[in-house]
Amino acid sequence: MNKKLKFGIIGCSSISERSTIPAIQKSSFAELEMVGSRSETKAKEFAKKFDCVKFGSYENILDDNDIDVVYISTPIGTHEEWAIKAAKAGKHVLCEKSSTVSFKSAKKMVDTCIDNKVRILEGFMFRFHPQHKKVKDLISDHSIGKSFLFNGNFGFPTFPKGNIRYDLKLGGGFLNDCGCYPICASRIIFEKEPRGVMCNLFIDPETGVDVRGHSYMVFDDQKAASVSFANGNFYQANYQIWGSEGIIELERAYSVPPDFSTTINVHSNQKNDWSGRQKDMLKISPTNHFSIMVDMFCNEIMGIESATYNFEEDLLNQAKVMEAHRLSNKENRFVNLSEIPA
Repeated sequence: MNKKLKFGIIGCSSISERSTIPAIQKSSFAELEMVGSRSETKAKEFAKKFDCVKFGSYENILDDNDIDVVYISTPIGTHEEWAIKAAKAGKHVLCEKSSTVSFKSAKKMVDTCIDNKVRILEGFMFRFHPQHKKVKDLISDHSIGKSFLFNGNFGFPTFPKGNIRYDLKLGGGFLNDCGCYPICASRIIFEKEPRGVMCNLFIDPETGVDVRGHSYMVFDDQKAASVSFANGNFYQANYQIWGSEGIIELERAYSVPPDFSTTINVHSNQKNDWSGRQKDMLKISPTNHFSIMVDMFCNEIMGIESATYNFEEDLLNQAKVMEAHRLSNKENRFVNLSEIPA
């Protein structure tokens, strides 16, 4: 049995309760050591749910020498503060997405982690689901010819008033909350960064946060991505890749329950006319992408197995694309990524 990395939880959020902590407890490489909250009562109650003996404040987590990794699940606007404090305390950081509210902030987080020789991972759990590897294999096998366009959508019914997603000071807004998923997915599928972005956000006049939006990203090699995201819409979490000879469609791309079988639809045309169209459905077995994420992060830290991508570089690349979205909306123009200061 390999050594298990001990996790401390900063932030008793719903996603940590539903998904991340159960993944930590199921892992062969991780264990839950301590739960931290701004409220001692909440920390105690949360810890009890998971049979965790130790609980306390955020500062108690950072001061505990037994803890190897900190999972940050606080509001987005507070990620920079706690990621930097965790890094300076010598803790590796698993940070909920979006990583932060600006590229400048993300750069501070990553630089501090590098300076203190700890790792940081932005918690896009969906990218660890095997369905995306299958999609990329289909593209590599030219199942739809040459791929040109990514179209991704993520949205859901309205969250109730008072939800932290409506708090601008805490990094609220739905570009940060759900738009980041299809944006990240387009980068994964094309295996490159966009050259530029045009983004329109629709702002709620009462709260000042964006509640829905749309963006268009231009990549090299005649590739492009169209992304839509929303709060207050019919639920969907999909993407499609449109190629010269077909379409690959993923019906449930981002938020996938661990007991849920996903479906990849491949539409192709062998005769170049309507009568020659065919549709193949590929089923992917249920997978807990949170568990795969936790295991890979632990394995990378302990040197057991190398990750499939550079965590820190990817966090910064995603943050730069997100920053271009914000600037494009603010100035109502197409923004080249080269305009974002390094």
